[in-house]
Amino acid sequence: MPMTIVITRNVAPRFRGFLASALLEIAPGVYSNPRLTRGVRERVWGVCEDWFYELHGASEASIVMTWQDRNASGGQGVKTLGLPTREFFDHEGFLLSRLAD
Repeated sequence: MPMTIVITRNVAPRFRGFLASALLEIAPGVYSNPRLTRGVRERVWGVCEDWFYELHGASEASIVMTWQDRNASGGQGVKTLGLPTREFFDHEGFLLSRLAD
């Protein structure tokens, strides 16, 4: 069960309570859990994704989730919602990001 971190920016208040039910808010908008199972992580992301598109559409809000994933480039899984849109890619075994077109 790897460490999971979620970072939110300009999201609706309901995200705060929901995320705090599964992760510890260690700073405003920054949540972590050192032993979040894959199933719980996927359910948390699914709820965030549903609410995000329902509540925020094309606003300036964003959510980033990252966790250890030994099968992913650089050993790190990353999911994002919102702006700025990032594109992740493998470069010689390292996970890098850039602004998407």
